[in-house]
Amino acid sequence: MELSNKTEYAILSLLALAKCYADGESLQIREIAARQNIPNRYLEELLATLRRGGLIKSIRGVKGGYVLAREPQKITVLEALRCIEGSDDEPSKPSNIKTVETEVIHDVWQEVRQAAYDVLQKHTLQDLCEQRISKQQMELMYYI
Repeated sequence: MELSNKTEYAILSLLALAKCYADGESLQIREIAARQNIPNRYLEELLATLRRGGLIKSIRGVKGGYVLAREPQKITVLEALRCIEGSDDEPSKPSNIKTVETEVIHDVWQEVRQAAYDVLQKHTLQDLCEQRISKQQMELMYYI
């Protein structure tokens, strides 16, 4: 399981929105793109996907933009991954060669995938925001 640029950009976008959630502030595409260094055109597509997936809402008008659809502690990293990459709940197809060895490999891969999903389900946007703050504070302390 690998983190694609698409998913990384989506999570970065969600983190920008999570940071503004408590203030009720919405962010426009150009603001998110500038804060997270994401190309505007690419971000438009990602935000549309996140909106269709129910993770964000768009607000029209002069003060319009995007906001999280739910509280940051109620959106998991797994939800973001599935929204962007699609649901991967189907077990992978075993190879055409049916041997005990291929079954064992398939069983181990399923266990790995389940462990990854468990970790992604455990972490929320709020957790990532808190980890970011902690790392930023550690960097500041290091430079003093």
